[in-house]
Amino acid sequence: MKAILVNDDKSLRWDNVPDPVLKSEEVLVEIHAAALNRADLMQREGDYPPPPGCPEWMGLEIAGVITDMGEEARAKSRWKPGDRVCALLGGGGYAQYAAVKYDMLMPVPKNCTMEEAAAIPEAFATAYLNLFWEGRLQPGNTLLMNAGASGLASVIIPMAKAFDARVITTVLTDEIAASIAHLHADRVVVTPKESIVDALKEELADGHGVDVAIDCLGGEIMGQCLPYLTHGARWIMIAALAGRMTQIDLKNIYVRNVRIIGSTLRSRTPAVKAQILAELVEKVFPKIESGAVKPTIYKVLPITEAEAAHEILYKGQNVGKVVLKVK
Repeated sequence: MKAILVNDDKSLRWDNVPDPVLKSEEVLVEIHAAALNRADLMQREGDYPPPPGCPEWMGLEIAGVITDMGEEARAKSRWKPGDRVCALLGGGGYAQYAAVKYDMLMPVPKNCTMEEAAAIPEAFATAYLNLFWEGRLQPGNTLLMNAGASGLASVIIPMAKAFDARVITTVLTDEIAASIAHLHADRVVVTPKESIVDALKEELADGHGVDVAIDCLGGEIMGQCLPYLTHGARWIMIAALAGRMTQIDLKNIYVRNVRIIGSTLRSRTPAVKAQILAELVEKVFPKIESGAVKPTIYKVLPITEAEAAHEILYKGQNVGKVVLKVK
């Protein structure tokens, strides 16, 4: 089969690799589409190696069709050859086939294309993990989701809204704010024109203090925001694209019972990931199938144009997910 490999100069090529060797608990998925994540860029740069036992090529989420199954997978799961599935991977999605443990699979939602389904596993599982496991989001809570034009924000914002939360997000321009209007955030802060610190201070004074923040930016501004959260708020760090260092008033943290939580999906055990996916199918998929939540696809490109697809993420041009069409 073929997969996307990284050359010594960090460029990409579509080249031959060994076919997957199916283990007893795995199914073989013929990949129709694979969605991009920023973790793919980090892996390409050598900063985010795949877990032991995973293929060397990138790709954390796919959609496709089951073509074969190991003995244990046949005995212990409800899956069968021909089923349309999407899957969460430790790596290896930029390819024609992937061997996937049966409990890392989810059905393709009834109203989704393969490209839309490929954009679900990593992004929706990350959203669910941080909103509900780490953030303990409740109806009526206020959520701050930084970087509102990101692929993850395109999932987190409508998911939070579907569960009756109020959402504040940040963007860099009025044009970007207009481009995410379909996500229906309650307040969009254009940060060059309005300080997010001042916005949070105003929200707290108005009785809408932030209960949960999901932050992929970090940097100097993060510490400045912490005094203006509700008592017992959860600030969840998932990346630090704006910088790894900040200053924090520790007294504010313990007096207001603010919790700062570091979180990544990839570092969770397979059993934990399987539990997240099972809850996702039970609690969120009905909202996907009703249309209340849906993946936002920015662009679909053929797998042979993975370099151009990555460039979209490198430049931050996408509002929503970029997807590679494999078949």
